[in-house]
Amino acid sequence: MSDRKPVKCLVWDLDNTLWDGVLLEGDDVRPFPQAVATLKALDERGVLHSIASRNEPEPTLAKLREFGLEEYFLYPQIGWQPKSASLKAIAADINIGVDALAFVDDQPYEREEVAFSLPEVLVLDAVQVADIPGMPEFTQRFVTADSRRRRQMYQADQHRKTAEADFEGAQEAFLRSLDMRFTIKEAVRDDLQRAEELTLRTNQLNTTGYTYSYAELESFLDSDRHLLLTAALEDRYGPYGTIGLALIEKSGTDWTIKLLLMSCRVMSRGVGTILINHIKRLARDAGARLLGEFVQTGRNRQMLITYKFNRFTEAERRGDLVLFQADLEAIPPDPDHVQVIIPMRSSKS
Repeated sequence: MSDRKPVKCLVWDLDNTLWDGVLLEGDDVRPFPQAVATLKALDERGVLHSIASRNEPEPTLAKLREFGLEEYFLYPQIGWQPKSASLKAIAADINIGVDALAFVDDQPYEREEVAFSLPEVLVLDAVQVADIPGMPEFTQRFVTADSRRRRQMYQADQHRKTAEADFEGAQEAFLRSLDMRFTIKEAVRDDLQRAEELTLRTNQLNTTGYTYSYAELESFLDSDRHLLLTAALEDRYGPYGTIGLALIEKSGTDWTIKLLLMSCRVMSRGVGTILINHIKRLARDAGARLLGEFVQTGRNRQMLITYKFNRFTEAERRGDLVLFQADLEAIPPDPDHVQVIIPMRSSKS
């Protein structure tokens, strides 16, 4: 079993990798059937796809359109820059680490350039294309509803980014125009596959880096000492899916946030503070002291800033673990550009 993290995006070369032939040399290129099969199989699992190709953009995109494949690729990099530069740009556009990328190319030089410049990237030879769906880095135990529509959700994000770039006015006015609806609820068993996936996939906006299996998460549902919350977001462009998770452990009058994470896709929407304030109100109403664990992982400094911004102060250090305590005296109201929905508690089935 590989000890690599799951691949979130597979970046494709085109000539003699995705298709047979070289476009610029006038070849009548045709997609390799095994490449198309791999593309579609991974898309169904929620693995994203992009392109790093040395080609002219317009005829290349036209050819992908002709084959009905253009829609599968996010933020394609088609031009003459080094492939490593293309991969960096793709990771930045998707807002993931380069260690969540894999790259497949038929040319040894291109693979070696990427491997040297970005050793965190999983580099694959085009002869391996048919085998990719069986590799552990591309395999997960569950394929959730959010997994199956991940590409569509990222495509909606592209539309949002375009709309934001074109918007003339203040940031708050743009956020208000999105008509955001943020739902916080206690997790039920139907949520657990996605919850496990979130703990495995979310690195940058995770307060502790803890991961939990389905069985562990299920045990929290039946525990009076634990509260497991999920958060989902949607706006006028469509759903973001389940993008937040919080695990609170109750011990006497102390409530401790063992895990707080948010998807990178909602970093700029300010909804993390809404989830934190909801937890604060629950603790305050229960007469509890609210603590939050933080473990530096090298990727999650933003969550340290989030705790401090939301009036958590350091209470204790235990090796790598920092324990923060929340100020529950003056909890601010939720921003009025987001509709916050908190359903009635239901049976955990």
